[in-house]
Amino acid sequence: MKTKALGRIAMAAVLMAGAAIAKTNNNSGPQTDRQIAESVRHEIAMYPRYSIFDDLGFSVINGQVMLNGDVTQPIEKNDLGRLVAKLPGVTSVTNNINVLPLSDFDNRLRTQIARAVFSTPTLNRYAQMPMPSIHIIVNNGHVTLVGTVASDMDKQIAGMRADAAGLSFGPIINNLVVENPAKKS
Repeated sequence: MKTKALGRIAMAAVLMAGAAIAKTNNNSGPQTDRQIAESVRHEIAMYPRYSIFDDLGFSVINGQVMLNGDVTQPIEKNDLGRLVAKLPGVTSVTNNINVLPLSDFDNRLRTQIARAVFSTPTLNRYAQMPMPSIHIIVNNGHVTLVGTVASDMDKQIAGMRADAAGLSFGPIINNLVVENPAKKS
């Protein structure tokens, strides 16, 4: 009987020591702004609700993280702010993420433009990425393309395909960044 009680006490002590070691290791995480930025980037990429219809950015200065961009659901703004605040080395979070209007029309427009853009053989490779680098932001019928593409031609085709859907309330704003811009002579 005494050995069972001693065994339980020993097991409890081992578990408590393990928890203390794990807590110590978590607090020794990223401390530099660069390391914090990598952690924030990872959290955003791993966030299950982050999609091609959201666009997020951030900056880190002295451990203070500023989140910005657009998301389609209010829960995304709250979740991301909470997740980033828990990262080691983060001293504060300013959450400037804009929640896009909840609109059935905007949701249909997002889907139709995504279908138009990613069904093009030239741009189909972007749709096959784990997180496509072309993001479609729709705000009250106004469409903006953001993200990164490989060439000037891809940027131009994406803009034309989005515009060809013909459903936006104005011109398509094409803010895609080209990784390998053509050299001007």
